[in-house]
Amino acid sequence: MSRDIVINATRHESRIAVLDEGQVVELWVERTRHRTIVGNIYKGRVTKVLPGMQSAFVDLGLERDAFLYVSDVIEDLEEYESETTDELHLEDVGHRPETSIADLLREGQEILVQVSKDTIAGKGARITTHVTLPGRFLVYMPTVNHIGVSRRIEDEDERTRLKTILESIRAPGLGGFIVRTAGEQRQEEEFRADLKYLTELWEHIRRRGDKVAAPTAIHHDLDLILRTIRDVLSPEFKTVWVDSVDEYQRIVEFLDQIQPQLVSRVRLYRRDEPIFEDFGIEPEIAKALKSKVWLKSGGYIVINQTEALVAIDVNTGKYVGKKNLEETVFRTNIEASKEIVRQIRLRDLGGIIVLDFIDMEDLSNRAKLFETLESEIRKDRSKTKILQISEFGLIEMTRKRVRQSLERSLTQACPYCGGSGRIKSNTTVALEILRELMKARDLHDGQDVIVRVHPNVYASLSAGDPIFEEVERNLGVHLVFKPDDSLHHEQFDVMGV
Repeated sequence: MSRDIVINATRHESRIAVLDEGQVVELWVERTRHRTIVGNIYKGRVTKVLPGMQSAFVDLGLERDAFLYVSDVIEDLEEYESETTDELHLEDVGHRPETSIADLLREGQEILVQVSKDTIAGKGARITTHVTLPGRFLVYMPTVNHIGVSRRIEDEDERTRLKTILESIRAPGLGGFIVRTAGEQRQEEEFRADLKYLTELWEHIRRRGDKVAAPTAIHHDLDLILRTIRDVLSPEFKTVWVDSVDEYQRIVEFLDQIQPQLVSRVRLYRRDEPIFEDFGIEPEIAKALKSKVWLKSGGYIVINQTEALVAIDVNTGKYVGKKNLEETVFRTNIEASKEIVRQIRLRDLGGIIVLDFIDMEDLSNRAKLFETLESEIRKDRSKTKILQISEFGLIEMTRKRVRQSLERSLTQACPYCGGSGRIKSNTTVALEILRELMKARDLHDGQDVIVRVHPNVYASLSAGDPIFEEVERNLGVHLVFKPDDSLHHEQFDVMGV
């Protein structure tokens, strides 16, 4: 499989796309003024402890206090069950005993925390005291005692070899480590160098944390471009294209330190045509902001993102099939499942996701659909959990949400509909005008009454609505409708002359 990373970098914004066989499968955007804070380490001050919610709020010096849940507070425990980076998942190592947040924290207490989730939908950032520091081949967890290997390294002999190396080079009480995917087939000296760098970095962070008062930022993670090079780039990628000379040099220097064998794959894009236009990424961004996605067969999927969950509906659309209904539905569902996973990755959708496939009677077809979905979802670096197809043809899944989705990052709430996606119809507005006129008490016979409306509503009323002819007769007035661009579609203004 041919894979590429395409980077568009300006002073104000960085955009990165991952291409599989020329098709965009992942996309990240970071604005200079709104950089993600995920991975940053702060010395914060506890502002409120809520035993009833088993959580606390912590002041990090940001606009909103961050949210800290009891399971994210270290109490000298060796058990640890969480995620580290997008590509790494710790294996289950037990469950912690029930502990009240009030026994662990008090208001005014200063603690060292790391941001695990950005501010999303107006909620404060999610934080943890489980600090994780990613390196070239290792992720260091100084607060826990655990050794693990990325689940993407599947060979059992290699997993055993890597664990043996870690156990031999890790000093007692040093903390926990996970081998990243990039660590596969690496040798002991390379892990020793990574371990030395990460432990020294943690010692520097700890010393700085001891010296400063809360709330203060102690450590900033890399920006989007270098973070992608560190966390995503691997030998399976053919090329990294970048359209900025400065960023090209920065990437080469960074790779020369962490993965020198991949330096030759970084290429400077020199053409006049914008890089995202040349690679066909710009149209994909435009499509990713629309709710309807057409399939090649003629079917389509509809994606609706709400505060509670993401709902994805599958429809046959123009596809009528060749044999029978079951075969048509099955082919549509299979094609849709592949596109759904691509859209989930591309749009960076997270939280609860409900997939409404077209119902199939054949149980073997249901099983094949679920297998296809599972196979496709393995390509996703984010942690996901999928439930079996329900009797109604629904599949429920969860996907780890770390930052805003692409839609939330690039758009804002509609000033007309308030985010609902719907506005009042012309007829509804017309009937509201009617009710307002009928309530009027200061009108007299022969009076001109001016009604200012939005041009779209005016177009439907100017043809002569019989309802308003009846109002004129009953009230003895003359209605004059006037279009006004400054009005919201649902607004109107009634004035007697």
